[in-house]
Amino acid sequence: MELNLTKPICFFDLETTGTNVAKDRIVEISILKVFPNGNKESHTWRVNPEMPIPPSTTAIHGITNEMVENEPTFKELAHKVQDLMKDSDLGGYNSNRFDIPLLAEELLRAEVDFDLKKAKAVDVQTIFHKKEKRTLEAAFKFYCDKDLTDAHSAEADTNATYEVLKAQLDRYEDVENDINFLSTFSAHKNYADFAGFVGYNKQGEEIFSFGKHRGKKVTDIIEKEPGYFGWLINADFPLYTKKVLTRIKLSQLNNKL
Repeated sequence: MELNLTKPICFFDLETTGTNVAKDRIVEISILKVFPNGNKESHTWRVNPEMPIPPSTTAIHGITNEMVENEPTFKELAHKVQDLMKDSDLGGYNSNRFDIPLLAEELLRAEVDFDLKKAKAVDVQTIFHKKEKRTLEAAFKFYCDKDLTDAHSAEADTNATYEVLKAQLDRYEDVENDINFLSTFSAHKNYADFAGFVGYNKQGEEIFSFGKHRGKKVTDIIEKEPGYFGWLINADFPLYTKKVLTRIKLSQLNNKL
């Protein structure tokens, strides 16, 4: 089954220096853009992360420091990534929890004003886990009857993810071929940021989802404890989380004017 699209969707996968969204960097990015008419456009870039790749990480994806030392930095590629993705929804495997948050961090570091929260996001892993609870390799074998022989290559994982989603649509009658449905179905709990530090209460107001102020309204804490806001901004939180908190603070100030 081909995807029923009203706008393009970009499936993408990242290979990185590690799994810390706030600190780690991209070493390879592959993007497969699928258009409503079925046309496809694919780009893969190796990236100089400007930091060492740990041997334990190289053992997973096979990318060494020597392989990327002469490659462009993400800042040099950021506008190409933005131009490719800016009119599209997003698709990936475990992308809601990892790839999208980390890409958002890299874009902010590169000073590219591109908010990934505005796109619909389809996480194929979530659909898979809700239905079968397996890995990408198992998903590819289960749905497509193919072996993922080059796992942890960004390009192979990206193309496999696209194939798995189409096969999922063929297999499950209750999984609608509609990006709005797929985005909602594959979403985890809704958060204002990507990392899950700022959530929403039943009234749709931003609340802290961690620490001593868990469950409390962000606006209340910012007003009562301005020092806490300062600590958050200067602490080791993801840049996108800080951006969300700053937006809430500025909105609060504007409402008082």
